[in-house]
Amino acid sequence: MTPAAVQQRGKVLWPVAAWFWALQFAVLNPLLAVLLVALYNATPTEVGWILGLYNVGGFVASLVIPSLADRAGDYLRPLVCCALGGLALVVVLALTTSLPVVVLALVILGGPPGVGSTLLFAQLRHEGAPPARVIRTRAIVSFAWVIGPPLATLVTGAAGTPAALALLAGIGVVNVITALLLLRPRGDAPADAATRPRLPAQLRGWNRWGVVGAFTLLQATNIATVTIATLFVSHTLGAPIIWAGLTLGAAALLEIPALLLIGRLQEHRSVRLLLVGGWASGIAYYGLAAIVRDPWQLLALQPLNAWFFATVAGLGLTVFQEVFPSPGLASGLFTNTRRAGAVLAGLLIAVLGTFPSPYRAVYVAASIVVFIVLAGAAAVITRHRSAAR
Repeated sequence: MTPAAVQQRGKVLWPVAAWFWALQFAVLNPLLAVLLVALYNATPTEVGWILGLYNVGGFVASLVIPSLADRAGDYLRPLVCCALGGLALVVVLALTTSLPVVVLALVILGGPPGVGSTLLFAQLRHEGAPPARVIRTRAIVSFAWVIGPPLATLVTGAAGTPAALALLAGIGVVNVITALLLLRPRGDAPADAATRPRLPAQLRGWNRWGVVGAFTLLQATNIATVTIATLFVSHTLGAPIIWAGLTLGAAALLEIPALLLIGRLQEHRSVRLLLVGGWASGIAYYGLAAIVRDPWQLLALQPLNAWFFATVAGLGLTVFQEVFPSPGLASGLFTNTRRAGAVLAGLLIAVLGTFPSPYRAVYVAASIVVFIVLAGAAAVITRHRSAAR
């Protein structure tokens, strides 16, 4: 296939693949607890344990599968296997009535489908895609996460759990097809695998782990404030819960154009400058959100929130791909900053729960955390410049 033909096919195939891989996860996540209760009569305690095991399986898969793909220098064959695993999971959910079988399926088959987007980003890096294209693809993923949860609840509410399983099966079939199409003969990727350091060498160095730690903290601030948003609106501001939905929805929708704009700016501006601007937006958003008195004020601040998280989610991925030479390792580690951030967010909310105004305290703490990350990054850059003189 000629390079021109490969490029033309990719213009359609890559966005479709990115959309449906993200949509699969965005539909399954809000439905999983409902399916466990409706189809298998799981108790609340059982649901908690099952979701915990499912997330552990996803965590392991997001590290192991991309690392194995790095060693093989092939990200598309594992993508096909992940697609088949996702389809097999839906089949098991549809056919079995045994809760232990479902748990086993979720642990073994549920993890790989969550790695699909990670492998797609790894393949983009492997093919030498510019950061702007990676960020644009990330915008597609964000859009899928905007559509997925309401689509899942709408279908389930209108036609029941069988329709939800049918929706997941349809998405799974599309993922298998797109993975197979991507696997077809394509243009040569840059032969950089032989020049990459071995895995232990890539994991050494305080600077690398400083990047991982910084983005984990940034993810934690986003997760913590999203988690308490409804309680902040209803308990602290004394407003109807619908304002929380409007606020979260506005942030999610604004994130998409923010990512697209960052993708364009990245081609002409320094990544460091864009990161500083994004993190400054985060400090401003969290600080101002902590002092709002009315829900419309919180809603008006969402452009700052969207710009901040777009720099974390979009530029953050490209930063990891620069810091860690192996594409699978880079994408896998970045994905897990979100998982680790969720743990830290829970701890942060728990610690601040004893404060007189705990939900305002979460926003204040988030602003301080982002400021510390920004100050730490500035200190590291200054030290490196001084050492280079």
